[in-house]
Amino acid sequence: MYPKCKTYNRKKIILIFVCCLIGVCVLTGRLVKLMVFESEYYQELADALHERERSIKAARGRIIDASGTVLATNRTVCTISVVHSQIKEPERVIEVLCEELELPEETVRKRVEKYSSIERIKTNVEKEVGDRIRAYQLEGVKIDEDFKRYYPYGSLASKVLGFTGSDNQGIIGLEVVYDKYLQGINGTILTQTDARGVEIADAGEERVEPVAGSDLYISLDYNIQLYAQQAALKALEQKQATYVSILIMNPKNGEIYACVNVPEFDLNDPFTLNVDVDTSGLTEQQKQDLLNQMWRNQSINDTYEPGSTFKTITLLEYLREHPHGAEDYSFQCSGKVAVGNSSISCYHGTRHGELSLSGAFAKSCNSAFAEMGRSMDVRRLRNLTEQLLFDTELPLAFPYKKSSFSLKASDSEALHMMTAIGQGDTLVTPMHMGMIMGAIANDGVLMTPRFLERTESYTGQTVVERYPVTEYGSLLDAAEAEAIKEYLRLVVTEGTASALLCDPYTAYGKTGTAEYSSDKKKSHAWFTGYVTGDKPDLAVCVLVEGAGSGSEYAVPVAKKIFDAYYGIE
Repeated sequence: MYPKCKTYNRKKIILIFVCCLIGVCVLTGRLVKLMVFESEYYQELADALHERERSIKAARGRIIDASGTVLATNRTVCTISVVHSQIKEPERVIEVLCEELELPEETVRKRVEKYSSIERIKTNVEKEVGDRIRAYQLEGVKIDEDFKRYYPYGSLASKVLGFTGSDNQGIIGLEVVYDKYLQGINGTILTQTDARGVEIADAGEERVEPVAGSDLYISLDYNIQLYAQQAALKALEQKQATYVSILIMNPKNGEIYACVNVPEFDLNDPFTLNVDVDTSGLTEQQKQDLLNQMWRNQSINDTYEPGSTFKTITLLEYLREHPHGAEDYSFQCSGKVAVGNSSISCYHGTRHGELSLSGAFAKSCNSAFAEMGRSMDVRRLRNLTEQLLFDTELPLAFPYKKSSFSLKASDSEALHMMTAIGQGDTLVTPMHMGMIMGAIANDGVLMTPRFLERTESYTGQTVVERYPVTEYGSLLDAAEAEAIKEYLRLVVTEGTASALLCDPYTAYGKTGTAEYSSDKKKSHAWFTGYVTGDKPDLAVCVLVEGAGSGSEYAVPVAKKIFDAYYGIE
């Protein structure tokens, strides 16, 4: 029996030894893995326990106009935070922060007494206030310099430029469209702390410097935008209009010099309504809807009945259907034309008498163009509107609304006739009408409209990217464009835009009065045209919403712009 017990014990010893050896190997392998292969990872975790990180906001790129005027830049502000573990005089801290930041004691106390690594009290604090708080030398209170978006000219081009939120990200306009260029890369401040979270006095701090965003150089011209906006404001006040929209672009290269939508709003205070409205009884959603409407760019995002400006398209279709009939055209205008049991009247019932085709266009005779619509080939007219980008994606880099043309051959004769004078179901944006006029001015070729010319590094030393002038394509051929130009000139020399006759420049255009309700007195005033002279050509579209006739209310606005552009007092 004894030898067997001895053998049994030896096996047990060997088994225990093997198990211990395996355990030692496993532990050794684990230690090697932790100390060699994963040492960096655990070192980072250890550092994180003893490091406190604060963000340094990067400067956002500026927005600069064609003449070098800075339209959007940054102001230095402060972010006020507290570190609970470092506060030695909590009541004093609460007292100072309440007084300087003008915050309720309850709000400040809740944040000061909160157990957290760092608690933010307030952002976008004016630098002067931050400097005053710093002067108190309160332990546990951190004042970090930051950036806040600042617009030197307040409401100028507000619906084009847009604005940023508290996080410095774009919300509307160019600020959001080109946010990826404007945004920089935030930096950080790292400080060493002990096990209690108290900063180690002699450990210093490690900084990762922020990288500023790129500057945006745009085609908008401060001076042109300014006097266009002033002209629009005057029209808004005098005519008691709802909105006034103005688009001004160079038809030769597509650069947009001005885009006005008054009333504009204060970019430095974008959450305050620009009209007197009692919001006390409104829900949060209703208040937000009012803000969204205030921020809306009407010239790009709203569509309107084109009124007689559409007669330019009707004329082009008539010339296509009657290539040799213009010279023989004759119409006797009695002030109205019958359609079913009703009639279509000329403006104020004016009897124009005998008219040639050029006379009918220059005088904007509704009767003549309604008769054209009665017999016009709707399929061909639809094809033309599609060529002119109705119901089509526009070559724009920013959000917009499509224009629409819905007339069908099966629609009533009355609707055919109304559509021909711009009073049917057709809807168009001022931007689109400006583009069509720009193509006519440029021999039928549409240049892609653009705001962005180039981006540069914040220091101006490096061009990040250039955006060259691009040609979208021909909307009509050169011969057609030349013919339309002659008719547009007659509107100025003999017709409804005669106020634009002026020696320093040569103006072309078409007026429009678009009725939009059963109340015949309510109408939008349109003018769309272009001007040439010893300066770069301008294609212009003016819409005075709810004002009246185009010749009375839109043409004077265009004249103020042309006169200012050519230096006429």
